[in-house]
Order: sequence, then C-alpha cells, then structure tokens
Amino acid sequence: MEIYFAPMEGITGYIYRNAFHDYFTGVDKYFTPFLSPNQNRALNPKEIRDVLPENNQGMHVVPQILTNRADYFLRAAEELKEKYGYGEVNLNLGCPSRTVVSKGKGAGFLAKPEELDSFFREVFHNIKGQMSVKARIGVDDSKQFRHLMDIFNQYPLCELIIHPRIQKDYYGNSPDWEVFGEAVHVSSIPLCYNGDIFTLEDYRRMKAAFPEVNRIMLGRGLLMNPMLAEEIKKEAAGTGKAEEAGTGKADAAGRGKGHDLGKADDPQIEKMAGEEAVMDKKRLKGFHDRLYNDYKVVMSGEKNVLFKMKEFWVYAGNLFPGEEKQLKKIKKASRAGEYESAVEAILA
Repeated sequence: MEIYFAPMEGITGYIYRNAFHDYFTGVDKYFTPFLSPNQNRALNPKEIRDVLPENNQGMHVVPQILTNRADYFLRAAEELKEKYGYGEVNLNLGCPSRTVVSKGKGAGFLAKPEELDSFFREVFHNIKGQMSVKARIGVDDSKQFRHLMDIFNQYPLCELIIHPRIQKDYYGNSPDWEVFGEAVHVSSIPLCYNGDIFTLEDYRRMKAAFPEVNRIMLGRGLLMNPMLAEEIKKEAAGTGKAEEAGTGKADAAGRGKGHDLGKADDPQIEKMAGEEAVMDKKRLKGFHDRLYNDYKVVMSGEKNVLFKMKEFWVYAGNLFPGEEKQLKKIKKASRAGEYESAVEAILA
C-alpha cells in the first residue's frame, strides 16, 4: 500500500512536511499545497521556498499546480523541472473553495469538460515530465464524472487521485463509493483513493470494498493522528485484517458510511478522535516542539506563531480525551508562556 500526504493549504508546507517526516514513517509521497502561476511569474517567492530542494531533502515531494491555463501550467512545470528537479507535477481539480471555483479553477474546472480536454491536449503536446491529477467527481452532479473519466483516459496521466465528492459537497455527505467503483473498472490510469480515511477501521472498510486499490491519500486523518500511516502500513504488510473486515463487495449504500469531516471545528472531529490511535507522547512532543521552534524562526510576532500552533491542536488535541481543561488553556493562550505551560501539562 502506497500512502500519500494530501496537500492542505496553509498547513502542510515545507516546515510541517520536514517535521512530520523526521518523526513519523509510512508516507511515500508528499503533495505541496497548490502553487498558483499567473501571467507575470510561474512561482512566487513563498512558493519557491516551499519547493526548494534544500527544504525537501529525503522526501518524495510532488508540487501541485492550480490553474486552468495550459500555458501557465507548462511554464510552472518547466520551472519546477529545470530549476528544482521535479519530474512530476500534479493538477488540482479538487479544491472546492468558492473563490477558486468562481474562477473556473480547482473543482470548478470540471464544469468545463471541453476546455479541460483542450487543456490536456496542449499540456501533453508540450510537457517534458510526468503529470498526475487530483480530482473530485463533478461540480453539482456525480453523473458528470463518467464523461470526465472518458477525457482522463485519453491522456498519459501517471496517476489519477480521486476524491469521490462533488464540489458542492465540500466535506459534507459521504464519499460516493459507487462512482469511485465505476472509475476503478473503467480507468486506464493508476488510481489513488482519497476521502474520509481517518482511522484504521476506515482503511479496512475501504480496502474491503476495493481490494484492487493499492494507493491512498490521507489528509486530516494524519493531522489528527500522525501515526495513522504507520498503522495502515503495518495492517497492509500481512495481517490480512483488511480483507477479513468485509466481503470486498460492499454495496454503494454501505460504502463511505464513515465520518463527514467538514470544517476544522466540526464536532465530527471529536467522533473521529484517534479511534484506534496508539498514543506516542514522546514522538508527538518532539514533533510539536520541532514545529513550534521552526515556526518561530520564519514567522514574525508571537501571536502569529500561537495562531499557527493552535491550528495544530484543533486536530492533535483529539488524541487527548480528558485533557479538555488544558486544551481550553491552549485555545485561550495569548502569550507564549501560557501556551507552553498548557502544552507541557498535556505532553509531559
């Protein structure tokens, strides 16, 4: 089983990726938060820092590009390959943000299949490296995906990562496993599954339903339980439990009955909280301290650093049932000393 770390805007930049990679195992590929080229430049200074080879040593990193312009995509792909050595780039066709979608980018590009087809035609006529795609299954109707698959299958994509929700779902409702199952049957492209794998049991259900799938992408599941990829790797290494968890023929109604993620403050996160996580406080403390110290180096202002670290605890805090008092102190902390004392009480 190959496991990928999903690109998460504002969270999984190079500082987070490096700290995670130093303290946890199990992730085979890391995808960068999207890079957004325009008419003036391929990459901005912040994006360049995120992809610099010296900031990504020892990791398999794939830059993700957000655009609906083939010329912008090609310019960014060329710079990423020639200047920074990236042989694969990923096209974002999954971002559900209204701001992005209103510009016809991300999942919004899926609403224009003819333009998408022309985009691929131009890109594959000129690109020098490999290209993968991360996509949702439509904008407002999952029936759109069959036509989209017909388009994808025409081109030599090295991989297709499918998040089986439509754009209008955002992170609500359940992933549409029926549509994903159709993709498994008709795709000529290697597929990766993405969506609502938050616990080992979620992985088992997915694997039982789709035993032929051997690539998954994790996002918020890893933010909530950084050991999740390790747990899945151990499961996939030979216990056979995934296959025993179901018949392998789960019906569409039963598929995706896991959790609806929603926003970071969604109460469902509490339900997902480390359902099967094995706590390793020593590593989690090392990971936290590495993040905290590295953010202090690159960010100006104590408040900005604390805001960043409070975002960390929105997810990781769910590994600590019974520590609500200290977690509340973290949330309310306005000074570094207050924050550090509350964290020490949890991770000591």
